[in-house]
Amino acid sequence: MRELVIIGAGGHAKVLIDAAEQEGKYRIRGLIDSHKPPGFTVHGYPVLGDEDWLVRSAPAGCEGLIAVGDNWTRGLIAERIRRRLPGLRYARVVHPRASLARGAAVGEGTVVLSGAVLGSDAVVGRHGILYSGSILEHESRTGDCVSLAPGAVAAGNVAIGDYTALGVGANVIHSIQIGMHCVIGAGSTVVADIGDYTVAYGTPARPIRTRNAGERYL
Repeated sequence: MRELVIIGAGGHAKVLIDAAEQEGKYRIRGLIDSHKPPGFTVHGYPVLGDEDWLVRSAPAGCEGLIAVGDNWTRGLIAERIRRRLPGLRYARVVHPRASLARGAAVGEGTVVLSGAVLGSDAVVGRHGILYSGSILEHESRTGDCVSLAPGAVAAGNVAIGDYTALGVGANVIHSIQIGMHCVIGAGSTVVADIGDYTVAYGTPARPIRTRNAGERYL
């Protein structure tokens, strides 16, 4: 079993711990967090230290996984660690009750949770999150640091740009393109393309305003 260090010790870490335990490919060494003291535990796993510990003491060959739900923040952490520890590899964790069809691909650092579905030749980029019950159908693609909230559905041949978040229960019809840094509101139905840096919601979903990279949405 490969060793895994989870970066972050908040609520999202609990989700990733469960998925990694269920998959059974990794032995969790512990967690990294700058805001909790060494020895603080999450589901029985200790905080080992902060990012300095990771740089100094990461076991050879271990893999990382960033336990932060916000797409922008997760990307910033990944970039910061890349500069400090360029050799660190990231795990791909797929819950055993997720479904990956033939040709589906999962990027480094991405987590696919229970009940999520990737259709044939669907591709999820790096550091993404497919939450419980979300669907990315055949030949759809996401960029990096994208999240599909519980119950979000993207039909076939959909393209979703970097850092975009689909809210709980959002639906995207086939062959739609959604730009980067977008937020699609919970329960929305996307029937037309959405440009970059856009907040859109409703049925049908309409652009409501622009947003900046890193703007809070959770």
